[in-house]
Amino acid sequence: MRQPSLPPMWTLEQARQRVEELRRLIHYHNYRYYVLDSPEITDAEYDALFRELVELEARFPELITPDSPTQRVGAPPREEFGTIRHRVPMLSLANAFDEEELREFDARIKRFLEWPMERPIEYVCELKIDGLGVSLTYEEGVFVYGATRGDGEVGEDVTPNLRTIKTLPLRFLEGVPLPRLIEVRGEVFLSKQEFLRINELRERQGEPLFANPRNAAAGSLRQLDPNITAQRRLQFLAHSIGAVEGLERETHWEWLQYLHRAGFRVEEKARRCRDIHEVLDYCREWTERKEELEYEADGVVVKVNSLALQRQLGAVSRSPRWAIAYKFPVEQAETKILDIVVQVGRTGALTPVAVMEPVSLAGTIVSRATLHNEDEIRRKDVRIGDTVIIQKAGGIIPEVVRVVKEKRTGQERSFQMPERCPVCQGPVVRPEGEVVARCENASCPAQLERHILHFGSRNGMDIEHLGPALVRQLLAKGLVRDIADLYFLHQEDLVPLERMGKKSAQNVVEAIARSKDRPLAKLIFALGIRHVGEHVAEVLAEHFRSMDQLAQATQEELVAIPEIGPTIAESIVDFFRNERNLALLEKLKRAGVRMEEREEAPPSPPLVSPLAGKTVVFTGALSSMSREEAEALVQRLGGRPAGSVSRKTDFVVVGENPGSKYQKALQLGVPTLTEEEFLRWVKEAQGS
Repeated sequence: MRQPSLPPMWTLEQARQRVEELRRLIHYHNYRYYVLDSPEITDAEYDALFRELVELEARFPELITPDSPTQRVGAPPREEFGTIRHRVPMLSLANAFDEEELREFDARIKRFLEWPMERPIEYVCELKIDGLGVSLTYEEGVFVYGATRGDGEVGEDVTPNLRTIKTLPLRFLEGVPLPRLIEVRGEVFLSKQEFLRINELRERQGEPLFANPRNAAAGSLRQLDPNITAQRRLQFLAHSIGAVEGLERETHWEWLQYLHRAGFRVEEKARRCRDIHEVLDYCREWTERKEELEYEADGVVVKVNSLALQRQLGAVSRSPRWAIAYKFPVEQAETKILDIVVQVGRTGALTPVAVMEPVSLAGTIVSRATLHNEDEIRRKDVRIGDTVIIQKAGGIIPEVVRVVKEKRTGQERSFQMPERCPVCQGPVVRPEGEVVARCENASCPAQLERHILHFGSRNGMDIEHLGPALVRQLLAKGLVRDIADLYFLHQEDLVPLERMGKKSAQNVVEAIARSKDRPLAKLIFALGIRHVGEHVAEVLAEHFRSMDQLAQATQEELVAIPEIGPTIAESIVDFFRNERNLALLEKLKRAGVRMEEREEAPPSPPLVSPLAGKTVVFTGALSSMSREEAEALVQRLGGRPAGSVSRKTDFVVVGENPGSKYQKALQLGVPTLTEEEFLRWVKEAQGS
């Protein structure tokens, strides 16, 4: 993984030629990996190409172009979205809910065209992904801008966020004819696995869950900060063409094949059907097989294949006559709401949850369903004692679809969001403009348990042995009332706890003590400030260098940092205005927790040390030593271990399953070393 060594005296023209060659190779290999799922080179070989491009662009910034693979991530947050008018309107589709309606669709087309009923019409069937429709504009094969569907005429400009999607080509592959201009339409979506990953992360952070993959995809694409979008692993699948200049095709099927050759992912399960009977067979097949799909599909889109016939058919109202969406039947179940309880998340968010009579639904027994928030309960008029219809949103999360009001007896009770937290009896507030009510008591046990687990998590202060069972005992016994109390625990406090002998107790105490010297970015993330994830914590640590400096920052100073938007800035300022939080930080200081980045001069290293004066960052799991041991080695050899990657970083040591630091190193062109290379340097420095 060592940084490629480039010739020291590139001319601008030589660099331009090599940059163009690297971009062509990287675009091609992205297509092989993300679209075809059939890579031709190893990850290490791909990384070498990418790093060489990064270094060349850093040396010759005038060669950077918007379609370069290096420009997928890193655009600054925006205050708001602009708008883009579609050259060809993005129409909505009429729906068909059974086979008879599909047959009527076929007959209606034939009547309009004065087509003999016995003469077949050729169709194309594609699975209807439940995502967010977008339109991408390419000029001479290069991605220029993209927009959401919006009202069909005008959409939101989400270009920087679209650039972060790996399955969205920034330029067409070589070998296909290039139109002067083309609008490529398709869906931005999340896989089922990625949807679950995001919701699990949001649950750990005490944030409201996304209701379904479509909502998650829409929320991810409409982030004002493209760096957040990039973390969501969105995908793009092309399904049609809008405006096009300088290129023609005769059928929709030919356009799909063209897009595939140009580098786009298209629906590989799409099928050309000779008549409506084959369309019905396709719809029956995927009604039965839809659970096999990696993404959520809610039906089949049926389109007349001939573009000449499409033009003859035209549109009626806001829908084309030549296409229809067949909707899969959704498995639903009827049950009764026994109670509505309120759960309290780590950030104090109160979420109402329906407790129901157990019922079988889509292969599992369901007895609870989130009701999201008070507004959603009011909108659906859900009451305790109601008979309701439920289904799995996105095929995954149980949700209440509607109330069966005709079965009401008059004994049902309306739900009221409590004015006091159900766990600590602290005040509950609902901030203006938000749909989520929150408990304001930072010491609320429900919040505290999740807060402590978050604080000690691997991405936080990385405290070994601090699991849920132990945390619950610490809270129940009154040994811990806030996260700072962890640092005042002694072995004798822990020995009386269940499954805790002297050795185990000592291990916990030692693990807590080791966490005192974690990098500043780890501490910032561990504090659980709303909207401050790992990446933002690293940005803040790199910029402010100490907790005191961060605590004094104004909203204007924070927003001036490229990767900090207004919402994040406001949340940070609010956190440090809170007297309880300031008292907590003082308590952590008294416990000896490091509150600043190390700035001390390194000790005099051995003359042979290659690490002298070097800034080193570790990412991923090391197999030969712990992270603390590795950082101590760097210090002994005259280097400076750091918690985040910046342009001042000399190199990054990459272990197993590296995180965002590795990606940032690639983006900034920072050299990387494997663990083996790092150990080799250490042996050289120690003269062994």
